[in-house]
Amino acid sequence: MSVIEPGAATAGLVARVKAILLKPEETWAVIDGEPATIGGLYRSYVIPLAAIPAVCGLIGMLVFGIGGFGITFRPSPVWAVAQAVVQFGLTLAMCYVMALIIEGLAPSFGGVKDRTQAFKVAAYASTASWVAGVFSLVPALGVLGLLGALYSLFLLFKGLPRLMKTPEDRAAPYTAVVVIVAIVVGVIIALATSGIASLGRGLTPPGAIGSVSGTVKVPGGGEMDLAKLEAASKAMEAAAKRADSGEMVATNPEALKAYLPAAIAGFAREELSASSGGAAGIQGSQAEGRYTKGEASLRLQVTDLGAAGALAGMASAFNVKSSKETATGYEKVGMVGGRMTQESYDRQARHGEYSVLVGDRFMVAAEGDGVTMEDLKAAVGAVDQKRLEGLAKAG
Repeated sequence: MSVIEPGAATAGLVARVKAILLKPEETWAVIDGEPATIGGLYRSYVIPLAAIPAVCGLIGMLVFGIGGFGITFRPSPVWAVAQAVVQFGLTLAMCYVMALIIEGLAPSFGGVKDRTQAFKVAAYASTASWVAGVFSLVPALGVLGLLGALYSLFLLFKGLPRLMKTPEDRAAPYTAVVVIVAIVVGVIIALATSGIASLGRGLTPPGAIGSVSGTVKVPGGGEMDLAKLEAASKAMEAAAKRADSGEMVATNPEALKAYLPAAIAGFAREELSASSGGAAGIQGSQAEGRYTKGEASLRLQVTDLGAAGALAGMASAFNVKSSKETATGYEKVGMVGGRMTQESYDRQARHGEYSVLVGDRFMVAAEGDGVTMEDLKAAVGAVDQKRLEGLAKAG
């Protein structure tokens, strides 16, 4: 039986998640020889993990609203729940569709048709994107969710030749074709089920769905650098080992409060809070300050991502960058001065976000209304980033 088949302890699930993320080569070899069933994998692995982005996204929408890249969206609870349910259902369906695609294409790339093996690839390769769904709890960390999705492509690239018995030199085109076909099928499924997605709107009184302004863009780009991905994977493994051994612990959230100034460029601090938590054995913490100046307001956060911060090492591997100009604003994601930076601003709404990843561990982010981008950059700049980098190096 597979270690994550029904009846296995939760610890087995967590161990497998860590293994496939941190030691993909070794773990794919183990998975290859494990007896498993599609139903068993669904119950003990796919369903628990696929729920992470749906549930975290739901909480993030209800607590923070959808904010980023020039958009402000405050959904009603009924609408948000309906969207989460639809997202969860489509995720489960797409996992099986991916397996069919992988199985169907295998002979074309010198592989063997085997549906169970194909489902293993689809399920385990999706691990990174599902786990990274936890970042949807906090809008400013959304770009890290993208990196999780990109790392899943790397897992797919590593798993296909091992489980489907294709030659190593055909793994790259096999991966590319699987992804392209999956995207096309995914779009078709999304269009076919768009009526279901409107269920929440049908259950919600007129005007209660929420208000939307601006546009949405998912950042991305760049080609996959396998050497850098291998290095990033090793960095993640090292960070996880340090966390397990107790060498890396999340910063006390009360200590993070000290990084938030009492005032920023005319903005006075009105509220200060701190919190901590963990997922899959990785701990994190956060301190947040709320500032006002007349009608303008902004929120400044310092988040310790702990071992999960090593995920950001994949930003350079994928050359993650994006930029877009609109009639009312702009959005940019990329590496600036060696740090992953995200900024967006809507001049019409005077709403913006600016965030910087420091030391591949701490996210410093500011979001505000009635502000300028200079205000947001000043807020992030007011945090002692060199001190945070020193803290990251010290572990």
